[in-house]
Amino acid sequence: MSDNAFARVPVVIAGAGPTGITAATLLAQCGVKCLILDRWPEVYPQPRAVHLDDEVCRVIARLGVADEFAAISRPTRGLRLVDNRFRVLAEFHRDPAHSPNGFPQANMFDQPELEALLRANLKRHPNARLLGRAEVTEVSERNETLRVAFTDRSDGRIHHVDADYLLGCDGANSTVRAQIGSAMRDLGFRQRWLVVDIACSADLRQWDGVQQVCDLVRAATYMRIGPARYRWEFQLLAGEKAEDFGTLEALQPLIAPWITGVATGDLTLLRVAEYTFRAQIADRWRRGNVFLLGDAAHLTPPFVGQGLGAGIRDAANLAWKIAGVRHGALAAGVLDSYERERKPHARHMILLALGVGWAMTGGGRAGDLARRAALPRLRLMPGLRDKVVLSTTPALRASALVCPSRRSDRLAGTLCPNALMPNGFRLDDAAGTGFAMVTASHPAAADAALLERRGIAVLVAPPGSALEAWLRRGRATAALVRPDRTVMRAGRDLAALCAWTAAVVAARRPAEPENG
Repeated sequence: MSDNAFARVPVVIAGAGPTGITAATLLAQCGVKCLILDRWPEVYPQPRAVHLDDEVCRVIARLGVADEFAAISRPTRGLRLVDNRFRVLAEFHRDPAHSPNGFPQANMFDQPELEALLRANLKRHPNARLLGRAEVTEVSERNETLRVAFTDRSDGRIHHVDADYLLGCDGANSTVRAQIGSAMRDLGFRQRWLVVDIACSADLRQWDGVQQVCDLVRAATYMRIGPARYRWEFQLLAGEKAEDFGTLEALQPLIAPWITGVATGDLTLLRVAEYTFRAQIADRWRRGNVFLLGDAAHLTPPFVGQGLGAGIRDAANLAWKIAGVRHGALAAGVLDSYERERKPHARHMILLALGVGWAMTGGGRAGDLARRAALPRLRLMPGLRDKVVLSTTPALRASALVCPSRRSDRLAGTLCPNALMPNGFRLDDAAGTGFAMVTASHPAAADAALLERRGIAVLVAPPGSALEAWLRRGRATAALVRPDRTVMRAGRDLAALCAWTAAVVAARRPAEPENG
């Protein structure tokens, strides 16, 4: 390779994990060229994340791989908290068949399969290019242009590429984060866990959901990942290490409660690894046109299965904004909304995970007594009920792109439901990749023409439909929905909302050829 081959590209993405590939795909769909640099030549082969919720599945669908993901994933029934004698303390059901987002509420999968799927899909987009064995080492700024230095790991040569934007999707040990002077802030959680993946041809005859063993000595998690794939996680005790559990015989005392009656010959040990679960969040997510996403910006303990999903949410939040600014539809200042919206949301989910983690392990002997008394009542707590039972996450904080029309505006910052439309398509498909005006009535001709000039789809909720009911519950008759399906503003006066939209979203202009 030569420096001339990478003279300039609008967006450089450091890291080709799910967050980086999602950002690249969404940018490419919007006509923005990008170069993804990753230090590894191929997908990392070991399983890590195993869960995505229905909100994140909407992003996966927008990438164009909903059916392919459904083929490699498995809906799960929910979460069960049990004590160390496997007595049920609390149970949170997820309904695979019903969700306002149009997908099962909890989906188990194998991360390498997901990454391979996302990379294969990326090849359909000529605006995106992935370069492996390319490790980002330095970021500098020259005349408002970012210069990214990266090392070719195959021969050690250093190359440079100029860009307008750099997205740091390069993980927990992010080079990009260090380059912009950001630091991780610890939220006071650190535990060592053993992660075990096993294939089994026999039926384990377990409840078909996630089991969390709440035990102050050895907390544990059990999950069925696929038809014949299982995952266990065990909190490690002082002095223990993964090497102590490298065989099925060594693992037998840990997994025995789940494999009663199953012959050892039916089990295949796929992997044993040690992970340190942390709760951290970066103090700053942006410097100029350099942004942090995914594990580079936040680390979430796995107890509510939101770590990988948080990175995909970051990509979905930022990509359309960069495209809008680049194409002239949005003012550059709207990019400030990325950290303002995503950071509090990520912190909320981290704290929720910490709460579940404490419920599993905290408080010593007194904590055990408290668990037996409190856990059966967890489903009555709004924060846990909404996330663990209903699979909803908090509304985004008000920003330049979340603009409540009044104090009673209940919809701004929330996700619009992915409702079925009269033509049989879901809202996400009908809306395309841009803004949408969801309304209970047809706009006037002048307002419809205004929306068309701005490339905004008009989606009319049929009388008596779930979409109309959603508007009514939000005390609105219309809502402007962003490309990431978040409500930007809602209100009762459609004409006034159209006029406000005209002042915020610029008229659509012809696409210009990208550099790079």
